[in-house]
Amino acid sequence: MSPDRYLDKARRALASARLLLEDGDTEGACNRAYYAMFDAAHAALLAGVPDFNTGSTKTHRGLIAALGRYLIVPGHLPDTLGRALNQVERVRLLADYTGEGIDACKARWAIQQAAEFLSQIEASISIDR
Repeated sequence: MSPDRYLDKARRALASARLLLEDGDTEGACNRAYYAMFDAAHAALLAGVPDFNTGSTKTHRGLIAALGRYLIVPGHLPDTLGRALNQVERVRLLADYTGEGIDACKARWAIQQAAEFLSQIEASISIDR
């Protein structure tokens, strides 16, 4: 899949997160916010790392590690993006697997993190092209 297709998926996931939050589904909103970031990270790696193969990141941890290794540590992206991705992933794991309730404030925070993450990735990719 191309970086543009991953960005489209990320935008749709972010829009879905907002709709889910409006409907009171905070857990679903956190899930979609995380996947917006996950898909944006795929786009960044494909656009920013020559010959990057998404098959080499078969797990969420693998993708997050690759983002850090190839784009954050070398300084191509700010380290705040890596921290945000890790934090929102933790919220998603709580929402998806523990049955622990996620309040609306935390869901709004996750969506804001996803929006900022996506915006910075989009800006980074457009600069690189």
